[in-house]
Amino acid sequence: MATLAEPALQFTTLPLAAPVSAEDRAVVLANPGFGTLFSEHMVTIEWSEGKGWHDAVVGPRQPIALDPACAVLHYAQEIFEGLKAYRHPDGSVALFRPYENARRFNRSAERLAMPALPEEMFVESVRRLVEADREWLPDVEGGSLYLRPFMFASEAFLGVRPAKEYKYIVIASPAGNYFKSGAPAVSIWVSEGYTRAAPGGTGAAKCGGNYAASLVPQAEAIAKGHDQVVFLDAVENKWIEELGGMNLYFVFDDGTLLTPRLSGTILPGITRDSLLTLARDEGLNVQEGRYSIDQWRDDAQSGKLVEVFACGTAAVVTPVGKVASRSGEFTIGSGGPGQLTQKLKNRLVAIQRGEAPDPHEWVLKLG
Repeated sequence: MATLAEPALQFTTLPLAAPVSAEDRAVVLANPGFGTLFSEHMVTIEWSEGKGWHDAVVGPRQPIALDPACAVLHYAQEIFEGLKAYRHPDGSVALFRPYENARRFNRSAERLAMPALPEEMFVESVRRLVEADREWLPDVEGGSLYLRPFMFASEAFLGVRPAKEYKYIVIASPAGNYFKSGAPAVSIWVSEGYTRAAPGGTGAAKCGGNYAASLVPQAEAIAKGHDQVVFLDAVENKWIEELGGMNLYFVFDDGTLLTPRLSGTILPGITRDSLLTLARDEGLNVQEGRYSIDQWRDDAQSGKLVEVFACGTAAVVTPVGKVASRSGEFTIGSGGPGQLTQKLKNRLVAIQRGEAPDPHEWVLKLG
C-alpha cells in the first residue's frame, strides 16, 4: 500500500456558504452519469514567477474570474490529469496510483513550458478534495469520485512566451459508467483523414489541445453510428496509435497481448501500464510494438486476433467489438467481451476497490 508524504504547503480551508442537503445530494448520486455533475469543493494553488507555489486553498467550487487577455485563452498553456477515488469494503476511501498521475502531470508541464508541481503537493491536493467531498462518492455499481486536477496560464498578456502566473485547480465529479450505449462492446471508426499527434508534438502530454483535435473525427465516428474513433500515425497513416482518449490492446489466439509502443505520440496511460503489469503477472507474452490497420483487419478476419480492448481512467477497460472504415468493417471474435479482457478488468477493478490484494502497492488509503 502506498503512503502519503508531507506536503510543502499549508492549506487554508474556507467554509461553504450553502451546503447541498443530504436529500438533494442523494438525488444526484442515484444516477450520476459521467462528467456532468460536480461536488461542492475545489482546491486552488497559485504560482507566480519569483514566488513559486503559494496560497493553497480548499474552498467552495465556484466560477473562475479571467482577464480577457488571460494567456491560456490565446496560447493554450493548459494541462490536466484524471484519477478516481474508490470506496473500499471497510468503508475507507482510496486513490489508485496517484503518484503516477503526479509524475505524468509534471511531464506534461515540462512539455508545455509550465512549472512543475511537487508530487507531494499534487497528491495532497487531491486527498484534501476527497476528504472534503467524500459524501459525494456514489454507491451505485461501478461508482467512483472522478478527480480532475488541471493547471493553466493565468497571466494577462499578449505575446508568445511562457506565462509568469499559473493556477492549479482540482475539481471532483461523482461518476457512474463512462459509455452510455449499454452495448457489451464498443464500435470504433478508423480516422483516415485526421491524425491525433505527430512526432515531436504534444501527443505524450495530457493537454487540452490533443483532445480538441479529436473532436471532429470523433463526431464523424458518432455520425456513422460508432462509439469512438481510432487514430493512425501521422507519418505513414497505417500504424494504430490510440482512441480519442484511450489506449488499445490486442489479444491473439496464441495468448500474446500486444499494445502500441510509446513513441512520443501516444499518451502513457496509467491504466495501460497497470494492465501490462497484471498481464505479466499472469505469465502472458506481453509485447509493445507497432500494429497496422491492415494487420488488424487481416488478423480479425482469419481468427488470429481474438480480442481487442481499450483502457483509460474514465472507462477503465472497454471491449471493442467492431471496427469500421471507408473500406468496410470487421468484427473482433464474437463481437462481445473476451475472456482475457474480462479477467484483466476484474483483477484491476478488484485492486482499485480494495476487494483483492495489492501486490504492487498501487492503492493509497485515505482513511
